[in-house]
Amino acid sequence: MAVLAPEQVVGAPSPRRLRPPRPQRDVVPPLPTDRRTSWLISAVLGVLALTLRLWGIGYPKDLIFDEAYYPVQAEELLTWGHEYNRGYSFIVHPPLGKWFIGVGELLFGQNSFGWRFPSAVAGAIAVVLLFRLTRRLTGSTLIGLFAGVLLLTDAFQFTLSRIGLLDIFLQVLVLAAVSCLVVDRDVVRARVRAAAEVGASGFRLGPRGWRIAAGVLFGCAVAVKWSGIWFLAFFAILSVFWDRAAWREAGVPRPTRTAARRGLPGALWALAVVPVLTYLASFTGWFLGETSQGKAWAQQNPETAYPWIPDALRSLWHQHAEWLEFHNGLSSSHPWESGPWSWLVTGRPILLWNPQGLADDRGEQVIRYILMVGTPTLWLLFAPALLWLVWRLVTRRDPVALVGAVGIAAGWLTWFVNLDRTMFIFYMAPALPFFVLAVALALQDVVGRADASWLRRQLGLGSACLYVAVVAGTFVFFWPVLTGVPLSNAEWAARMWFPSWF
Repeated sequence: MAVLAPEQVVGAPSPRRLRPPRPQRDVVPPLPTDRRTSWLISAVLGVLALTLRLWGIGYPKDLIFDEAYYPVQAEELLTWGHEYNRGYSFIVHPPLGKWFIGVGELLFGQNSFGWRFPSAVAGAIAVVLLFRLTRRLTGSTLIGLFAGVLLLTDAFQFTLSRIGLLDIFLQVLVLAAVSCLVVDRDVVRARVRAAAEVGASGFRLGPRGWRIAAGVLFGCAVAVKWSGIWFLAFFAILSVFWDRAAWREAGVPRPTRTAARRGLPGALWALAVVPVLTYLASFTGWFLGETSQGKAWAQQNPETAYPWIPDALRSLWHQHAEWLEFHNGLSSSHPWESGPWSWLVTGRPILLWNPQGLADDRGEQVIRYILMVGTPTLWLLFAPALLWLVWRLVTRRDPVALVGAVGIAAGWLTWFVNLDRTMFIFYMAPALPFFVLAVALALQDVVGRADASWLRRQLGLGSACLYVAVVAGTFVFFWPVLTGVPLSNAEWAARMWFPSWF
């Protein structure tokens, strides 16, 4: 009589088998092997970006545009640990960006170089970060270099890096946080692929340092400006979907359940609790201060709800409610305000400085202009590049296009929620690197696939390099109206390409 094998016994439960690893069209490309070369390029880009941004950064010596607020408040932070409560002014942003400005004032004094130096450093770091992020996303040092050079020679990012405003810090912190999440994605996928036994429900991944670092950086971004919270929310969701993709590629039968079980608790800690703790830590000076603005509100209003919550936290919550009301109701007219649609074509830049009645040594009138405007040959490509980004996402399920689309949605589309609000083009700052990424991806398709013919590759490479050179040349041409170089009326008029720039 034949003996049945154990797995053939009728009624015996069959072991759950993993599905074979599923080939994906959205597999992340491997990193290039030119590691030393990439770090050399990073150093060159960083030094060049910092040098250009520091060149003559102390001019003009006056406070320009919103420097009337942040460098002054930064000095107060250095003196008291919190913004001085004058009783007639209203503070409307968290303190971290002003602390960054204060570091420059601490190092170089309360002068134009001191309060602008941190912005220059942040702008240079952003250039390097975009190069490295694009290189990792695309698996191409060349495409990363394209992105880095385009951001390096963008007039808007250049000008923003030479003024004591908050938005350049928001840009670099968002970029750093997203970069950490992308590294975490790659580390998790590599660990899952390398595992000898994945199991039907995955396995414990343990602490994920890159994701925790992203949470800290996102918390810092929100502690500079509240608009950073959109990036935190959007990329936190994307990170969970990346976990699901890793388990799915490994053949786990229920990747969604596995991602929720193995990744969601850690994600809630790293991308919810850690950012909140980081944000609250930025208010340490406010908590310690005796006369911080709004600090005494809870004591003056003891009848308010939730009396069991410490007075300081209730006062801080009330102050945040006032900030939210201020920002939502901000609708006063401003000569340089603009809407999100116009940002794509730098339709309404901001005149930062234009002293009147200047003359050269011969007594002829000269114009000194500092205009916060994007490099036109770059920004005019944002709209078509965005459409191409969506095309890559829909037709190829391209993971790089997904990162760019999420960044643009978080930093640009969210401003359409309240179009009645007074807005300015520098709100575009944290979304700018993702638009540049979209342009770089378009250039990647211009260069062509690695298996394309030699002639096709050479023509594509030449065309892409020519475009980057045109952008750099445009930046050089606009240099005088970005730095306040004396110009004749004809020289100035040659750089005012659109009526809305006046």
